[in-house]
Amino acid sequence: MSESITVLNHREANPAEGLLPRPAVLSSTGWDGIHLELYQQPRFATAEHQHTLHAIAIGLPNAAANPTGYRWLDGQRQREERPDGLAIIPAGVSHRCSWDSEAQFMVLALEPALLQQVGQDWVNPDRIQLVPQFMDTADSFIQNLVLTLQAEVVSAGLGSSLLVDALKTALAIHLLRGYCETQPRLSSTASGLSKTKRNQVKEYIDANLHQDLKLVELAAIAQISPAYFARLFKQSEGISPHQYILQRRVEQAQALLCHSELSLADIAVRVGFCDQSHLTRCFNRLVGVTPTQFRQR
Repeated sequence: MSESITVLNHREANPAEGLLPRPAVLSSTGWDGIHLELYQQPRFATAEHQHTLHAIAIGLPNAAANPTGYRWLDGQRQREERPDGLAIIPAGVSHRCSWDSEAQFMVLALEPALLQQVGQDWVNPDRIQLVPQFMDTADSFIQNLVLTLQAEVVSAGLGSSLLVDALKTALAIHLLRGYCETQPRLSSTASGLSKTKRNQVKEYIDANLHQDLKLVELAAIAQISPAYFARLFKQSEGISPHQYILQRRVEQAQALLCHSELSLADIAVRVGFCDQSHLTRCFNRLVGVTPTQFRQR
């Protein structure tokens, strides 16, 4: 690779420093395998560069100006005039752009291994190749997904890590379906998880209810991708992994209410709820009474 080509690593803070006039106005932190940045830039032109991760640039319409310009991608040049389009820049592909007016856009970067991990159960891994795309087409699915991730950066809510895991898996599946050179491989999932794998996952959940359990951790126990695991688990148990974890937390709370003098706040923390209010809401929804009413029976 030529020494003149800048390399952007979205695993690091301020990855576009020195390439864009202004730093990101919003950046995600602490997410596994996926990174989001929001940029507001004046008229600019970048030097040729490459990304270490797959990058998706999503245009955001600006009431003050609808930016137009040129993009050079994988040896091709194209004029771009769609402010709400998306460009796909696969890892290692040379790229530069030049905009005629101020622009607002987001960059969603994901680890190449994520596509391999999610697609391994349906697609020949050797044929998973993300195809470069200019910003001339809109994709409402990705647009809405990115806006949801942006909201999580601004104000992460209950179950944020589970939501981000689910969204990145949905993104990977969407990319595999529509933006990759792939060869589907059929597999049977009628029987769900094996009894051995199911028991291993359940034992891990029970031993770690107090932790922030993530889908990727449970899938690793079963040695399959998160998306495939979620599908097989629901076929085996009749409910999603998230619903099962919630159910087990409530069941453990019931046991502690019956056999301990712990306060509701202590019980909530011990079984993995955010706080007493979270315990009460979930408990009431699943059991039909509040924890206090249940203890008084």
